[in-house]
Amino acid sequence: MPIKRYGVLRAAVIDRRIETTDTPHYQIHLRASGTDYRAAVNVRSQSSPPDLLHLAVDNFTHPVLAQLGALPDGFTELESRPGGPALDYIRSNLFQRQDMHPVPTAEPGPENDLGDFLDHYVSRALGDPTARAYIFGQAWGPETIADKIFHFAPGNGVHDIHMNQGNDGRFAGDDGVFQDGGLLLQFGERWVAIFLAFQNQAWHTDDITGHRLPEIPNPGPAPTPGPGEPDHVVRIVAALANPIGPAPEPETVTLLNASPSAIDLTGWSLLDRANNRFPLQGSLPAGATLQVFLAPPIALGNRGGTITLLNAQSLKVDGVAYTADQSTKEGWTIIF
Repeated sequence: MPIKRYGVLRAAVIDRRIETTDTPHYQIHLRASGTDYRAAVNVRSQSSPPDLLHLAVDNFTHPVLAQLGALPDGFTELESRPGGPALDYIRSNLFQRQDMHPVPTAEPGPENDLGDFLDHYVSRALGDPTARAYIFGQAWGPETIADKIFHFAPGNGVHDIHMNQGNDGRFAGDDGVFQDGGLLLQFGERWVAIFLAFQNQAWHTDDITGHRLPEIPNPGPAPTPGPGEPDHVVRIVAALANPIGPAPEPETVTLLNASPSAIDLTGWSLLDRANNRFPLQGSLPAGATLQVFLAPPIALGNRGGTITLLNAQSLKVDGVAYTADQSTKEGWTIIF
């Protein structure tokens, strides 16, 4: 079943520490409205391969930030659904998965292992009364004993601060959608986002359970990318979310076939942030673009949103996100 008490902790950073045990974590001491918390961030997997996938995004932008900025200090339980502040590494279009890279748990020297990379940003928030950390994951506590790392009482905190779907083996019971962990840091108007995943987690998962989907052979004629080639044969390259004129406006999404072969779009579809679907059809020649004119129920909101491209097997091919700032200027096309 999905993890329990999923949500986000908004708090100030008080201290941090690398825990060097057989299951090492990067530990963060946080405080919100007089209550102490600990965030236990995995830096090594119990499964093979042990090194985690990591991505830090400087100057992170996404429509979810507008919702996070309105939250009070403390832990807020979140509904695991689209359209809200809950994170989903696959469906929220937070980043491109090929941008994540495995990072060793610990290496001699500075700035060369996962603990160093986490500390690079967390240490900036340490002691800054205006900075806020947003820790997504599963809450525990309050406990009847003091915290085992920072010794405040009662023990209280958040863990599972990583991708929480597409697991195999004994961790498959934690699978769910819109319940992924992560660490976001707010420094005034600037945001930093840190995402973590295990290398054995799958990136195609069931939309209801979050369980990994079986590998589906490439049906053709779209080619399978080779080494060094783009992961996505079709890319979302532009969108007109706020056309000139009163609603309903003729919103558009522009697709590019980056492959050397024509691609049959029959059975493919576009999704908006609320998971409304718009079917595609026809053939997209090699190297060509296609401007898709959208129609209800799909809609590109003027206060930010996401656009996701699915193939005929309903597997994600590409996904983008845009903010309210990008969509407020009427008639301007957003370039991704």
